[in-house]
Amino acid sequence: MKTFASTVAVAAALAQCVAGHAMFQQAAADGKDYGTTCARVPSSNSPVADVSSASMACNANGGTPVAGICDAKTGGRFTVEMHSQPNDRSCTNQAIGGNHFGPVIVYMAKVADATKASPSGLSWFKVDEEGYDAATKVWGTDSLNKNCGKREFTIPSKIPAGDYLVRAEAIALHAAGQAGGAQFYMTCYQVKVAGGSGGQLPAGVSIPGAYGASDPGIKVDIYQGLTQYKIPGPAVVDRSFV
Repeated sequence: MKTFASTVAVAAALAQCVAGHAMFQQAAADGKDYGTTCARVPSSNSPVADVSSASMACNANGGTPVAGICDAKTGGRFTVEMHSQPNDRSCTNQAIGGNHFGPVIVYMAKVADATKASPSGLSWFKVDEEGYDAATKVWGTDSLNKNCGKREFTIPSKIPAGDYLVRAEAIALHAAGQAGGAQFYMTCYQVKVAGGSGGQLPAGVSIPGAYGASDPGIKVDIYQGLTQYKIPGPAVVDRSFV
């Protein structure tokens, strides 16, 4: 049963809903800034709400390839970057505001040609995540705001070289106390990965398909004294690929 305080918190969060919308837009690899070169930037900063929608893979227009590609390497560092408005990289503005608290997750999927690949039917493996630290009360989205919208992760060193789609996602849980209340913000990046000593790919999941509307990390009341949080989807790839 919701408390009065919880109800007030949800109402306040909903009142800021539109102001908190955001998009992953830019990327960098090992310190080289690619801007939006390889990003299939969504047509708007609105979220996806239906976990069964085809838009869950790369957002509403994420199935449309772009001409650019970002060069990266296995074992290298890759950065995805979120902001609320197109081309606004100002660190004075929150990357995702309006009490849009939630996890940040990054997946990769191997493709034949990143500049042509459809996101449908791919096998996505998780390479990075940040959920909720109950001790510090810090969410993955809080870290995005602190780091000027940037989330850096290591590309697994033992995956095959070649083309990939990198899928960056933030899940806003301010209204997730009921099924369908979670908001999903994702963008896919077209990346060519060099190096790679491995011939195998990590086990992957289908998107849509990896999440259920009632999963504990998706249908959750974050205003009810949360002491732990289960990040949706599979585990991050194991050490054998790192």
